[in-house]
Amino acid sequence: MTNAINWFEIPVKNYERAKKFYSTILDSVITDYEMPQCEGYGVFSYNTESNCVGGAIIKAEGYIPSTEGSLLYLNGSDDLSVALEKVEPAGGKIILPKTDIAENGFIAHFLDTEGNKIALHSME
Repeated sequence: MTNAINWFEIPVKNYERAKKFYSTILDSVITDYEMPQCEGYGVFSYNTESNCVGGAIIKAEGYIPSTEGSLLYLNGSDDLSVALEKVEPAGGKIILPKTDIAENGFIAHFLDTEGNKIALHSME
């Protein structure tokens, strides 16, 4: 097993709002895909050639945004401060500012526009 995680899906209430939020904070393209029984499905950019973990935002029945349960850490790139500075102007809320976790880098937690608790990680 190369990765403990292969794919993730972040539930959203308003697909277009969530797509704009994540595109803004991650400075990345989210590509729309048609998926059965979904009102919206957008895939984050990821490298399919190098066995990297990928994921999507999803609006569908049974997918409910939450602040409880598993915590997903998105790649904060070289310095998560860049993405974190965009969270509140894009409509989210920072709930744990950039925090030093010693030799493991830095983390931060935020609420997205949909009501999900999500995190960022970077080495700087």
